[in-house]
Amino acid sequence: MSSSPEPTPPRTRAVRDNRRHQWEKDRARQPLAKRASTGATEHETGLTPQDLIFHAEYDDVTASEELAEAFGVPEGTPLLRRSYRTRCAREQAPLSLVTSYLLRETIAANPELLDVSREPWPGGTHHQLHTVGIEIDRIEERLTARPPTAREAAELCLPDGACVILLRKTSYDLHGRVVDVSYVTLPGDRTELLFTTPLERW
Repeated sequence: MSSSPEPTPPRTRAVRDNRRHQWEKDRARQPLAKRASTGATEHETGLTPQDLIFHAEYDDVTASEELAEAFGVPEGTPLLRRSYRTRCAREQAPLSLVTSYLLRETIAANPELLDVSREPWPGGTHHQLHTVGIEIDRIEERLTARPPTAREAAELCLPDGACVILLRKTSYDLHGRVVDVSYVTLPGDRTELLFTTPLERW
């Protein structure tokens, strides 16, 4: 008599709260030990750094028409493209697919920002930009949803019928300049979006 198959353990869930941006900014000027102790993924999932497997890739690319318009630069301007995949160690699929673009000219003053071997960077993008004198003033996020492509479904190990949430994140400095454009593909079956809007008192 054959035994019943083992039930599939539930996938780690992530709650993406827009208050994360202030949390990340506050960490940018913390001591190294504090910055290295945890990151945004741990903040959203409740996991520890030891629970996660992180992978990053850097590439030199040029600005497409869309990115040139976003950054306010000529098409073909040199960019640094950064791709990130973070997964729970007991799972095969990453929690999201992240591609971030920075103007190479903006970050070239610190060669360490061009070195993928320094990832994961304690304090993330906020601290990276802080090292070249840039403070992020505001972040704009646009969200849409659609069925996944075949590649997305395979990479994210999506169950049948699950959608993906597409997030385009644009970061602005104190002078209103775009300093980072990121595209994030989130698996709809394991991602919760939480929006908290503090209101000033009368």
